[in-house]
Amino acid sequence: MKYLKVAKKIASGLVTFTLFVSLIAMVFIVISTKASGGEPELFGYQIKTVLSGSMEPEFKTGSIIAVEPGGDMTRFQEGDIITFVERDNILITHRIVDVVHSGEYLMYETKGDANNAPDSSLVLSDNVVAHYTGFTIPYVGYVASFAQSREGSALLLIIPGLILFFYAAYSIWDAISQLEKKNKKKERLDKVDEVEDPI
Repeated sequence: MKYLKVAKKIASGLVTFTLFVSLIAMVFIVISTKASGGEPELFGYQIKTVLSGSMEPEFKTGSIIAVEPGGDMTRFQEGDIITFVERDNILITHRIVDVVHSGEYLMYETKGDANNAPDSSLVLSDNVVAHYTGFTIPYVGYVASFAQSREGSALLLIIPGLILFFYAAYSIWDAISQLEKKNKKKERLDKVDEVEDPI
């Protein structure tokens, strides 16, 4: 019985901690997404949402990836994965398959791992904005995209908060119930003692 109580207490603590961390994570995702006007940033790394399957199996559609901006954009070699700006300010993350020198310019030939052919245009090094760090989490990108909408922002903040509130209310009710049981048990024992030892 004693071990059951300890296990229940540990499980309760873990659930509370998980809910609290989830709430903090959702708050971070929503606030950082809104503040950056797009994907959030963390410790100098930009978090990008993968919108297509062109780089599968390296990372899948709906994943988030961490890319590192800045530095010398002429340093990359064949096999590196870079994020670059294409026409209409669209960001693409593809692998370098060739490095092309043209006079004073350096350009990269890129290709999505799942694509049959290289991209139609070479990428000027000035158009590279970051490189892929190798960090990815599947499916979380759907949450980040959802967080950019007004409804998503509200739900991602409200739902974990409500769960935490109701779990806290349940924990308080359970503690009060246990206390009442102990008091009733003590009262019964006191009555038994009074019967056994009359004055």
